Parts: sequence; C-alpha cells; structure tokens
Amino acid sequence: MRRALVGIALAVTSMVALSFLIPLALLVREQARDRVTTAAEQRAAALSPVLALTTERSDVQQAVAEIGSRDQLAVRLPDGSFVGTSKAPPQALERAVGKRETLSADTGDGWVHLQPVVLPEDRVAVVEAYVPGADLTRGVWASWGVMSLLALGLVGGSVLVADRLGARVVRSSRSLKSASLALGSGDLDVRVEPDGPPELQEAGQAFNTMADRVVELLAVEREMVADLSHRLRTPLTALSLEAELMGQAPGARRIGVAVARLERELDSIITAARTPLAAGQPAPGTAGRPVELGDVVALRLDFWSVLAAQQDRPCERSLSPRATPVRFPEDDLSAVVDALIGNVFRHTPQGTAFSVRVERTRSHAVLTVDDAGPGVADPEAALTRGVSTGGSGGTGLGLDIVARAARAADGDLGITRGPLGGARVRVSFSLAGPVV
Repeated sequence: MRRALVGIALAVTSMVALSFLIPLALLVREQARDRVTTAAEQRAAALSPVLALTTERSDVQQAVAEIGSRDQLAVRLPDGSFVGTSKAPPQALERAVGKRETLSADTGDGWVHLQPVVLPEDRVAVVEAYVPGADLTRGVWASWGVMSLLALGLVGGSVLVADRLGARVVRSSRSLKSASLALGSGDLDVRVEPDGPPELQEAGQAFNTMADRVVELLAVEREMVADLSHRLRTPLTALSLEAELMGQAPGARRIGVAVARLERELDSIITAARTPLAAGQPAPGTAGRPVELGDVVALRLDFWSVLAAQQDRPCERSLSPRATPVRFPEDDLSAVVDALIGNVFRHTPQGTAFSVRVERTRSHAVLTVDDAGPGVADPEAALTRGVSTGGSGGTGLGLDIVARAARAADGDLGITRGPLGGARVRVSFSLAGPVV
C-alpha cells in the first residue's frame, strides 16, 4: 500500500509538472529570442534616420559605432559597399534592395534582420542587424535548470507527503494485523490503539469491541461448563454411596475406582474452567514431561478388560517392547485411549472382538484399535465434531478429541477398514525424549 501511494503521487505530480514545465520552457525560449531580436530591430531602426541625412562612409561608420558593435550592425550603402561586417545571405540582401522589403532570417550561426532605407533618386541602403546564436538562447538554460529544480522539488515533496501518509496507514494496518494474530493465538488481553484514517480507526474500535465480546462469551461459556460439571457431583455422590453399600460384592471396587476417577476429572474440568485464560498459555496436549504410551494403554486395557469379559468380547493386545515416549499429559492420553476403546463398546454389539496394538516407528509412536464390528461408513463425518455416526446417541466428540490430541502431538488420525472386518483407527504421536 505504501509503495502504491508513492507510485500514484509520483505519477500524478510528474504529469502535472510536465504539463506546466514544457509550455513554460518553450515560452522562456521564445521570450529570450524575442528580447534580443527586438533590440536588434530597434538598433536597425535607430540607424535609418542617419542614412536619410547622409550616406558618407565616415558619418555612417561613426553612427554604427555609437549605436552598436560593427560585428552586430552593418550597412550596405547605395553604391554596394558595406560599413561593418555583413552576415546576411546574398539572396536576402538582393531581395531587400530589389523589393524594398524588411526581412528577417535565420543563418547557420545566428539571426539577421534587414531594414531597407529608400533614399532620394531611387537609391536604397540596407541596415543589417545581426544576433549571434549564443545570444538567442542566453539565459534559457539557466531558466530551464531553475524550473527543473522546482519541478523536482514539487515531485519530491509530493512523494514524501504520500510516503508519510502511506506509512501512517500501513502502521495502523500492521498494528491491527498483529493484534488479530495475537488474539487468534490466545492473547485475550490484546487491544489496538485506533489510529490512521477514519476507516482504520473504526476498524480498530470494532476489533476492540470484538475482543471484549470474545472475552465475555468465553467467560460465560467457562462458567457454564463449571456449573454443569458441578451439577454432576450429585449423581456421582449417590453412585459412590451405592458402591459403598455394595460392600464386597463383585464389581464394587471397580465401580468405586471409576467414580473416584470421574470425580478427579470433574475437579480438573472445574479448575480449568475457573482459571482465566492467559496470553501465551500452552495449548492442551503440548506441555508436560514424556509419558510412556505403552504403559498408559496397558493400564486402561486392564480397566476395560473386566467389562469386555462380562460382554464376552475377545480382546487382543500387542504392546511394543521398545520405549514409546510421547510428550503428552497422562490424563489426556488416558482420555484418548478410553475414547477409542469406548467407541468399540458403544458402537458394536456384545461379543464383538477387538484388538489394541502399540508400535514404534522411526519418529512416531502408533496406537491402533481394530474391531470386528460393522465398521465406519463415513470416516469424514465420524471426524466431524458434534456428529455421531454410531446411532447410539453419542455426542460425536470422541474421535474429535482423539484427532485434536494427535494434531497437538504432531501426529495424525486415520480411519480405515481393519483386518478383523470392522473399523481400524490408527493414531500416531510424535516421539519425545526418554521417559523420566
């Protein structure tokens, strides 16, 4: 934008300067020529009365010396002799004498004016005024130089003003761009100082209003999440009491562990929702020390294996003997594993077999979950947040959580048809440093 404004100012000002400079330059040249030629004509006219009184050579020489230089003023006497040095072409002299015409002509090195003077007895004398070529353009180049400097100063000044105006506009635009990028990266405190033209000032004010509204909406949403999470405590408390009343009944301990874990998850959600967002806060899944993926998968499989046994689901596990460290929070990694295995239980009938495998490649740790169910008819829709393709009343968040976790760990998520005949979900995580 800045270069465009400078270019427009340069083009427009140059055109205006040239439109005035060219006619003025021609006018100056013509005025300089008219000034010296008029003076020469006046000298020739001043000599005519002298010739009317006398044509004596000595008298004419004295008059020429008094009026002008012999190099610039000459007289052709009636007898054909000359006083001074003639510069006129012979044809022009013959015409001035024969036809008694006043003539002006350009010669190779100047300009000459011929003024015939008719004397008694039909005699004719011719006064010749000569102007050298250098005198015809005297002062013209200096005038042109001054006008060119003025034009350059005008163009330079307009370009400088356009550049300053452009810099102000660009500065305001860059400030608005930087603030937008900062807001997009999570800095909710960023605001802009409206500056520049009125349109950019209005845009800056609109940005500030939008940022305030975003903060307000996020605060309302986080409070709503915290409130909803808190409301789940009542049924969890009742479920915990029921587990205690079961005593040593089968499954009581497993239910108690699940309730305790769910309570910890709710506490984490409430704490996160109540914590104000800060600029530069790390994205979920990007902080923490390396975690062994195989250990987390084994722990969660132990939990799900009890339910699999109750539903007669064959479960096969294959965990890599090599280390598979990933830099991902352990709780979030457990949620990923639970989402994948939970989808098998939710979207396939009881008795459907599944397998879980952890592998290590050169740069990634790969978690693969296969099942012998009906598979996923539309993998793209299954990855769409809020869309459930299983027909079981799900929220459609499970695979979206897994996909976001994979992206956060510099990996990816793929859904294909597996060797068991059903769905294969393959999640990769970028390998981190050694586990500590």
